[in-house]
Amino acid sequence: MNATSIPMNTPSLRLRASGLLLAVGISLAAWLLGHAVPLIGGPVFGIVLGIAVRNLLAPPESFNPGIQFASKQILQWSIIALGFGLSLTQVAKTGLQSLSVTLVTMSVAFVTALVLGRLMKVHNKLQLLIGVGTAICGGSAIAAVTPIIKPDDHDTAFAISTIFLFNVVAVLLFPLLGHLLHLSDLGFGMWAGTAINDTSSVVAAGYSYSKAAGDFATIVKLTRATLIIPICLILAIAVAVREKRAAKHAGVASDFSLRRIFPWFILWFLVASAVRTAGFVPVAIQPALHVAAEFMIIVALTAIGLSANLRKMASTGARPILLGLGVWAAVSISSLLVQMVIGQM
Repeated sequence: MNATSIPMNTPSLRLRASGLLLAVGISLAAWLLGHAVPLIGGPVFGIVLGIAVRNLLAPPESFNPGIQFASKQILQWSIIALGFGLSLTQVAKTGLQSLSVTLVTMSVAFVTALVLGRLMKVHNKLQLLIGVGTAICGGSAIAAVTPIIKPDDHDTAFAISTIFLFNVVAVLLFPLLGHLLHLSDLGFGMWAGTAINDTSSVVAAGYSYSKAAGDFATIVKLTRATLIIPICLILAIAVAVREKRAAKHAGVASDFSLRRIFPWFILWFLVASAVRTAGFVPVAIQPALHVAAEFMIIVALTAIGLSANLRKMASTGARPILLGLGVWAAVSISSLLVQMVIGQM
């Protein structure tokens, strides 16, 4: 690439340094807190600490290029890094077994988010973030679709906080309800894996029920997480079509380009997953790759917190939380009903 092909307004590493260092510094604290309190986790600590620093200390404008770089570019790198920890072969067998339940709960999540969101007058992007987070894998799914739909940072922060709230409720409530309903280990594992959002919360709930339930729930959850790939592709195409229609309606030439709107980080996620599946990732470095992916997600979500406007979040009110409650309840109930129908409880 020659010098003339670089946009003049692209921030240099020097201009990004202050914001990046701030995000990384806060992320280190969040990472340590997440390991001390795994029920909450580093990503949630990161976004909460980021919001606190932004709204209490107000970093100067010079920090913005680095913060924006972390919230966008590092966010995409974190999704790619996650691919090295996901074996496609590992989830294929369990995926087929849980596919019917997963597809139903995903459909229920998106339909409920759309219908309730419109009734509650929650705007479209926040509806989608809460729907995706509940349907697939919580904060990771929200992180994956953010570069595609480009919501405001305070919407992303609000969606992740809402998803986290019901993760905590699920960890405490699901094992108790599972015993009251006399669910089998596989039945509870299926329920936890398809109805709880964040992986750490699935693991916590599953293993508090039994080891067999925890093992099964974890693999079901990994299978469910792979569905973020087609969801991102569908969203990318939908965004491109909408932009093309808007340009036509305005009477201007459309700059539609599949290359421009395609979420390339998802393709690289698939490549990373294929490399892991083919056995090219040495077992000795897999834990380090997992830690790197985890930390990059924390850095990205910390940066989103550093960009979030608490006043705008407060002005949204309780409606997104009620929307999250409605979607989560619909997913939890539909998972049990499907299992009842197919006799897997």
